[in-house]
Amino acid sequence: MKILHGHLYLADLNPRQGTEAGKIRPVVVIQTDYLNEIEHPSTWILPCTTRLTGENILRAVFPKNMAGNNEECEVMIDQSRSIDNARFKRHLGKIPPIVFKEIKEKLRLLANL
Repeated sequence: MKILHGHLYLADLNPRQGTEAGKIRPVVVIQTDYLNEIEHPSTWILPCTTRLTGENILRAVFPKNMAGNNEECEVMIDQSRSIDNARFKRHLGKIPPIVFKEIKEKLRLLANL
């Protein structure tokens, strides 16, 4: 499966530990395509949740069907992690540029970059 920056995928995040997001859930690929193009064995992602808390520095809202997601969900900005590419199950869709820009801005703020 081709993995692309700024796209939404379904991934199996089990087993989880502690406060990590688990289950099979949508994830946003934030890793650069420079690594994706050379088929790097792991990918930097942000998981999504349907447990909605509302728009804030730690969340970005995805309305239902925005990028292939079946339900409204939120990107968990504070849960960034790298996963093995074997965890990816299927491609869902491309994230609209305006929304992906918001995600990247929140990630920069959270990381103090």
